[in-house]
Amino acid sequence: MEENEKIRCLIIGSGPAGYTAAIYASRANLDPVLYEGMEPGGQLTTTTEVENFPGYPTGVTGPQLMEDMKSQAQRFGADVRYGVATAADLQNYPYKITIDSERVVEAYTLIIATGATAKYLGLPDEQKYAGMGVSACATCDGFFYRKKRVAVVGGGDTACEEALYLAGLCEKVYLIVRKPFLRASKIMQDRVVAASNVEILFEHTPIGLFGEKGVEGVHLIKRAGEADEEEVDIAVHGFFLAIGHKPNSDIFKNYLKLDAIGYIQTEPDSPRTNIPGVFAAGDVADNTYKQAITAAGSGCKAAIEAERYLSEKGL
Repeated sequence: MEENEKIRCLIIGSGPAGYTAAIYASRANLDPVLYEGMEPGGQLTTTTEVENFPGYPTGVTGPQLMEDMKSQAQRFGADVRYGVATAADLQNYPYKITIDSERVVEAYTLIIATGATAKYLGLPDEQKYAGMGVSACATCDGFFYRKKRVAVVGGGDTACEEALYLAGLCEKVYLIVRKPFLRASKIMQDRVVAASNVEILFEHTPIGLFGEKGVEGVHLIKRAGEADEEEVDIAVHGFFLAIGHKPNSDIFKNYLKLDAIGYIQTEPDSPRTNIPGVFAAGDVADNTYKQAITAAGSGCKAAIEAERYLSEKGL
């Protein structure tokens, strides 16, 4: 029987967290192996312009930023591979990770940087206008809609926060809420109501987008299913989804501590999980910031912790 490949530092995921971890782990001579996952480069590969990542004064496209990080990791010797982690066994050491449902590798340290996937409504137009007016991150893309009209979908704290952030940039913000009330905390509700350029559209459901070369508006159904149901169109240039994210942590749920949503729980100000030698970095463990730069920082921390762990074990 063929023996499983043994890896000193295994990194799963290839966004800013995974690639940064690979850069630091390579420079520490940990011989890291990184599996890129289903979306090499992570969420940033679906973003056109990135203007808030340090070191790029004129901005950079999301795919180019990820390619730069990947090249930097490979320059120092990181072994970057195609492949998706499909199962995990963290009960025995070294830890076993199944790649593409067929190959098992063993890891002496494991850095989980699998990210989180933004939830979408499932409208075909969301794909049609991806990168052309549709976004799931106001702090990432709001800058491109200065003095324009935008819509935010959602009724919770995240949606209210996004709407308020955009209100500081945009001429008008529509907050589209399917229910007749906001689920957000009272203080967030009060702030949204007090914002002069935010209009809340209660009992409105998006059914499509329209526009020639990008988003120019949203088709809505007002009071769907009711006797007074009607179709409404609003003119906007940006359509922001704020209905939550799903952390890509399912294969670890039997071993790691997760919160109610599925984010991996780590020790305070640390990438350490409840299992020694297993670290979490980036959006899979971040329900607060969700930025490329914070993900990169956590990848750095995870690699440093992995080096310390291997050193302590004499590996």
